Amino acid sequence: MSIARFSPFELLLLKSRSQVDTATLLLLAWVLVHRQHVSEGQRRRRLAQVTAQFRHGHELGPVMSIAHSQDLQAIQLAAEVVRKECSKERSLSVIHQAITVATDDGEISLANHYILRFLADLLNVVPNTLSTLFQELTGKPLQSPEDPSRDAYWQRHDPEYHARKAREAQAAEQRTKDAQARAEQRQRAKADKQQEKQKRQQEKQRQQEEARNAKAEAEQARARQEQARQHERARQKRWQQEQARHEDARRQYRQRASSPPPPDRTTRALAVLGLTPGASRTDVRRAYRRMAQLHHPDRFYTESEHQVALASARFQRIKNAYDYLMQTY
Repeated sequence: MSIARFSPFELLLLKSRSQVDTATLLLLAWVLVHRQHVSEGQRRRRLAQVTAQFRHGHELGPVMSIAHSQDLQAIQLAAEVVRKECSKERSLSVIHQAITVATDDGEISLANHYILRFLADLLNVVPNTLSTLFQELTGKPLQSPEDPSRDAYWQRHDPEYHARKAREAQAAEQRTKDAQARAEQRQRAKADKQQEKQKRQQEKQRQQEEARNAKAEAEQARARQEQARQHERARQKRWQQEQARHEDARRQYRQRASSPPPPDRTTRALAVLGLTPGASRTDVRRAYRRMAQLHHPDRFYTESEHQVALASARFQRIKNAYDYLMQTY
């Protein structure tokens, strides 16, 4: 199977020494990118500190890039890996770490208010437990996040909000008046152009009438010339088609002589398992277990029917490749 079919996060999971640690790394990075007044370098250093004991075995840069991209499918996949592969205590530990990196500076951003609740829901951590953990770690209760859709939020965080809205409304009204004035001006100009156009049309009709007789004679002469040109073009076209047929025959002959033989079934089966020719029987077994674990249809039961069907087809290709290689090795 081509590696291009995997998302960047799925590729990280495939390369990771510990998929649980890689999944936890992404969840914590997602919280860190929503910290306010923190540079990218500080985010990476903080993430490295919190996950110093992790065994993922890859760089932090790709994880931070996925977190910045707001890839919710990757976030849900990471939470699913943690939920399925870890105990309840490990899930609580992940929430513990998320609260820690979200409140290092004593404040929690509005985005992280929602992210912590979202992660708790994905990891099956009930709201009361989340509130208790937050109280224990910060010494403060987990308040309900402010609603940016309410005027009270903007009155508190942006005192100039209403004044700016009034100025914007006034500017919009002025733009409407200016647009109406321009429309009226265009309408008057259009009427003037229409009158001028009528005059030009009358003059043009007069000129056309004078030129019609001369044009008829010129058209007859052009018709004779066009007939001669068509005859010449037809002759040229027949010659070009004949040359093209010869060129196609020569190109097909060269392609048949130089095209490499198609890969045999063993090479294709190895490619499905991500292996190259020369892989051992042990390599085949290991690759099959890894691919089967990652693509088993049971892992996608929460997805749509289309996604489950795709997963089943992928798993069947992996199984067929493995069975064939076990018979031939």
